[in-house]
Amino acid sequence: MDISPSASAPSPDKGPILMRLMLLTTALTSMSALMLNIVLPQISRELHLSLGQASWLSTSYTLIYALGTVAYGKLADRYRLKNLLTFGLVVFAAGSLIGLASQSFWMTLLARCLQSAGASVVPATAMIVPVRYFAPERRGSALSMTSVGLAIGSALGPAVSALIVSFAHWRWLFLPPLLLLLLLPFYRRHLDLAPADRPGSFDWVGGGLLAASIALLLLGVTNRSATLAVCGLAALALFALRVRRAREPFIRPALLRNPRYAAGLAVMFALGGIGSSLYFVTPLLLGEVHRMSSASIGFAMVPAAAAAAILGRFGGRLADRKGNMCLFAAAACMLAACFLLLSTFAGAPQAWIVVSLVLGNAGQSLIGIAMSNTISRTLAKDQVAIGMSLFSMTGFIAQGLLVGIYAIAIGGSAPVSWNPLNSIPGSYVYGNLYLLLALSMLAVLVVYAVTFGTPGRRSDAPRSFGTTGRS
Repeated sequence: MDISPSASAPSPDKGPILMRLMLLTTALTSMSALMLNIVLPQISRELHLSLGQASWLSTSYTLIYALGTVAYGKLADRYRLKNLLTFGLVVFAAGSLIGLASQSFWMTLLARCLQSAGASVVPATAMIVPVRYFAPERRGSALSMTSVGLAIGSALGPAVSALIVSFAHWRWLFLPPLLLLLLLPFYRRHLDLAPADRPGSFDWVGGGLLAASIALLLLGVTNRSATLAVCGLAALALFALRVRRAREPFIRPALLRNPRYAAGLAVMFALGGIGSSLYFVTPLLLGEVHRMSSASIGFAMVPAAAAAAILGRFGGRLADRKGNMCLFAAAACMLAACFLLLSTFAGAPQAWIVVSLVLGNAGQSLIGIAMSNTISRTLAKDQVAIGMSLFSMTGFIAQGLLVGIYAIAIGGSAPVSWNPLNSIPGSYVYGNLYLLLALSMLAVLVVYAVTFGTPGRRSDAPRSFGTTGRS
């Protein structure tokens, strides 16, 4: 890849064009990430897998997505972002083609891994572009474009998936994501060139240790293996040692010594785990308790995702005008209300679940905008690429970890409902889980308010680096 120093700083007038492209890109990649979720029960039956094994089609995607996001963020300090984006989208397309031809679980899993390895360039790009092309006072609206794209993808994913599996085999779900290649020429044209900020070495050892620690911890949780979990913790300890001793560590210690940034990562980890329940647990509730088909589940989830897309732009403007605390509080209350409703109506007619999801998906979209905007304002200019990528990775790791835990929890039984308003025995497991999620969401709101909402710690304080920087 070209890293010549002949380029100039990014042109701010290209920011709106790039964010429109990012909206389409995030829509297509998020659609691809979610499309298989509603057919996991069908895949497990067809390929003779347990639900936990089939869930690795989702867990592996999230794991690689998380690690790839940070890797691309690190590489963005050395290489042209448009070349990284080109490489990622080509790998994503290769995975989609393999998925179309897959005839076994392992081939399908390989396809998902390649898709994820390519698609993980997207969140890195989506976080870097708004920070480098937009001033802080306009960044909320810019970041909301990505959230709208995610919401649109969340709406299209179940709908397109339901439509395809209603008349074709689930392998054809790998075809629509190939449309992403049509956007490549526009990125090649509009992404400005600039020299590398720090053309130092890439810490492959540190990156490998981080990848090994996360993978082993996830395997330990999903397979209930203490040995794998201990190995994961040992790899994490070696990674921490590597970070302290390497000349060019994978993650600079100074970044994690920023207390507000570290607190933001902790909040994002909690939010990632809580939010993943909407896209993993709810389809299982509709399939296992309500006996809905994959196509019906997909269509049932469309209204909620559509509401999130509509409210996304409003959330960005609210963050710019009223501050991130206001937006975060509103979104957190919407999510808590959604989980309380789902806990109460887990066994009730499906219409109640569909209405509840409207609140949840809208809240999930808005809270993502608030957190991205909050974190971007805790970072210095030279920390933006890796800082925002690590932020994204934290949420994705939480999603992968919690999906495995959710699969284990749902596989158990609950003789008693913790919610006295839920009287349907077959839904007790789901009702209890949603009640815990509601309480967890309220706890996260308190932590965010204490950390970022108190005087002198405002999350919407403007930063000085504005739109300058390298892309």
